[in-house]
Amino acid sequence: MADIRPVTDAFAVAPQLSPADLGEAAALGYRLVINNRPDGEAPGQPTAAEMESAARAAGLDYVHIPVVGGPGPAQVAAMSDAITRSGSKTLAFCRSGTRSIITWSLGRRAEGEDVGELIAQAAEAGYDLSAVL
Repeated sequence: MADIRPVTDAFAVAPQLSPADLGEAAALGYRLVINNRPDGEAPGQPTAAEMESAARAAGLDYVHIPVVGGPGPAQVAAMSDAITRSGSKTLAFCRSGTRSIITWSLGRRAEGEDVGELIAQAAEAGYDLSAVL
């Protein structure tokens, strides 16, 4: 079972997912999966191509936006754009979920969302963004 952590009604993050977890994500109503993990980061991790194939087989849209270290403006914009274009329930993942929630939060902050609210949402999902935002 995947460790899916809802942040809002329409967005959640998770630590590394396996291809088998994507059917569960679809059953939970997610329609877009964003992979923020670069290929080859750790031995044995599924590749972006494997994850995309499994996502498509589960009826999900899939976007690979690798983040190395902290997200830059290009990754923040790409993630915000993918979520906006999709307009549907989104699940993003990386090794621990931290890069995914930081990238999402930076995009939301740029769109004018209250920083205190973003920090509270992240805390509810188990992430401390107080030093990041």
